[in-house]
Amino acid sequence: MPVLGTGDSGFESRHSDHKKCREAFFDTMSKTFIKKIEDFNCEHCGYAVVGNGYTNHCPKCLWSKHVDNSPGDRASKCGGMMAPVKIEMVKDEFVITNTCVVCGHSKRNKSSIDDDLSVILNKNKKQ
Repeated sequence: MPVLGTGDSGFESRHSDHKKCREAFFDTMSKTFIKKIEDFNCEHCGYAVVGNGYTNHCPKCLWSKHVDNSPGDRASKCGGMMAPVKIEMVKDEFVITNTCVVCGHSKRNKSSIDDDLSVILNKNKKQ
């Protein structure tokens, strides 16, 4: 708690705790995220997708494939197609939820600048 007259506004202790939490989060993220630049043909619509290292779904139909346990590790044994089942706005960004049609695993991903907005908007009308 800040004490008047001591020069401690409480900011220093709060800022230190916040900084430690952010560092721990990004340390964990960097250990689990593996950037993979891969091009692929969408198995749902056939579109030739040019990957950028963060690409996790087809920008034309928004379908994905269940290939990762952690982002980029390609360790999932399932390999099922993941349907876009939900699209929502989170902090001024579209977030797409894909669910595997084989095992039911769900994953939320931010939309990409390359995503077809008409698909996103049509999907939102149906929800």
